[in-house]
Amino acid sequence: MKRHGTWLFLASVSLGVLTCLPLTSCTRLGAGAQAASIVAVPVRAAQAISADVPLEIAAVGNVEAINSVDIKSRVAGEIKSVAFTEGQSVTRGQLLFTMDRETLERQILEQKANLEHDAAMEQQARAVVVRDAAVEKQSKSEADVARQLGQLGVLSQQRVSQLITTTDTAQAALQADQAAAEAAVGTTRADRARLAQTQLQLRFTGIVAPISGRTGAVMVKAGNMVRDNDATLVTLRQMAPIYVTFGIPEQSLQEVRRLNAAGTLLVSAGPDSPVASGSTREGHLVFMDNTVNPNTGTIRLKAAFANTDNALWPGEFVRVRLRLGMEQGRIVVPESAIQAGLDGKYVWLIKSGGAKPENAKSGIASIQRVTVQRTYRSPTGTGQAIIGSGIKPGDQIVTEGQLRLTAGASVAVLDTPRADSAASRQTSTP
Repeated sequence: MKRHGTWLFLASVSLGVLTCLPLTSCTRLGAGAQAASIVAVPVRAAQAISADVPLEIAAVGNVEAINSVDIKSRVAGEIKSVAFTEGQSVTRGQLLFTMDRETLERQILEQKANLEHDAAMEQQARAVVVRDAAVEKQSKSEADVARQLGQLGVLSQQRVSQLITTTDTAQAALQADQAAAEAAVGTTRADRARLAQTQLQLRFTGIVAPISGRTGAVMVKAGNMVRDNDATLVTLRQMAPIYVTFGIPEQSLQEVRRLNAAGTLLVSAGPDSPVASGSTREGHLVFMDNTVNPNTGTIRLKAAFANTDNALWPGEFVRVRLRLGMEQGRIVVPESAIQAGLDGKYVWLIKSGGAKPENAKSGIASIQRVTVQRTYRSPTGTGQAIIGSGIKPGDQIVTEGQLRLTAGASVAVLDTPRADSAASRQTSTP
């Protein structure tokens, strides 16, 4: 009986120990959960601000050179030298190619000799005309005297007829010599014209840049033979100023026409790249096409840019924004702060409080519904959202780390830049 009681006592003790173990474990788990619940979630945040934002039409544009020239030779011959390097910027009048001059120089010497010969023949013809004019005058005088003497019976009629015939012959010879002199004059003029043409062709052997711009690839190297006005030697494109061509929807045409008539519209253009966000350039609208494209429903526009630093490159596709005006005092937040839910757009709003209320960089996260009117890209290249309602200027909004948040969670706002953002800024710095 005593032994049976001992066993009962041992069983009771074991049961008590086993009962306490789960209770102890649950107590520890509860304490751990409570400690985890007060750990602040690290986030990055920004303040909603009131700012003047541009009212713009976004489009994709193509950079186009205002002037583009295909350089061709105006004379046939051999290319002796190329006086520039591919891709070099040249000024108007700068020498680009030198053609063979020897053939033309020999032609000029020959034509000068022919001109001298024909000029001498012209002088000779003029001298003959002067001589024949004197002979014709003398013959005419003799014929007049012969007629008077014939009437008096001093000279026979036969002699009078001979003198009159001589006068007619001298007159015909004079007319022939005058025609020959005029022909000599024409020959001399033709020689001078041929000489001037050859001298002009000799000038064309030095091919110069008709505009200031940037050269492309050299298509024909030195030593090759070319014909006049045949192969393109190099293409020259003007870099500054430069055009950007883009299209806008036909629904915006009337508003753009109205604003353009009131004043010059500003246009910004730049590559859509994070590392090139500082490459945006400002220009102004200079051309509006006279018809809407029926296939696309857009109208073509052109904007002119100074492009003194060659930031815009011919043929490049760029992001274009046609600025129609400025909207005053709009609430703006970074576009990364906008979240999409089943009930629409919302942001995570940071309110004062949290695990460390005395720390200004901590708070409580809460969901705030917002209406987003539109988005736009700021001059720095970051996307911005214009808020219609839901928040006010000065509200602190979470921009990164939203996936770890729940309503009422404590947050800790980080003030260090993100590593990839810093790297992108370093990459974009020249």
